[in-house]
Amino acid sequence: MSNIRKLLFLAIFIVTLPLHAEQLAGRVVAIHDGDTLTILDSSKTQIRIRLAGIDTPESKQPYGTKAKQELSDLAFGKAVAVQVETVDRYKRKIGRVYVGRVDVNAEMVKRGAAWVYPQYANDLLLYNLEHEARLNRRGLWKLPDKERVPPWVWRKQKFKQRKAG
Repeated sequence: MSNIRKLLFLAIFIVTLPLHAEQLAGRVVAIHDGDTLTILDSSKTQIRIRLAGIDTPESKQPYGTKAKQELSDLAFGKAVAVQVETVDRYKRKIGRVYVGRVDVNAEMVKRGAAWVYPQYANDLLLYNLEHEARLNRRGLWKLPDKERVPPWVWRKQKFKQRKAG
């Protein structure tokens, strides 16, 4: 990444940080799927974290198991810092996860293990990384077109099938 792009990223990152965002730290003790993990903090409290701005294939979708493995490779058993953005309806903290200097959310997109979740993402870096992953056919972007269904579309289709059946 060029120095100009790094500075632009840093500027965007700083401008988009909430002023009073919650910071968490802990060790990753569970990987639930490609975009959800659990940390154990210093008070031995387990906290479920959903990676902000991305969505990964569901476990029954093509690449779902591989996305979970990618997140595990990046974070399982490691000390992480979490920049919490919000809490979802399932009471999961939604945030950006860092292992050292590695932005796990961005790395999942870069590896082609996640889509940018357009309904919730406002980070231009994620969109750029997804574009590069698509161009280079990394991860799920190697799959045939018919197998590459965004998870939010897949979930909606499954919901309709359950209602109809």
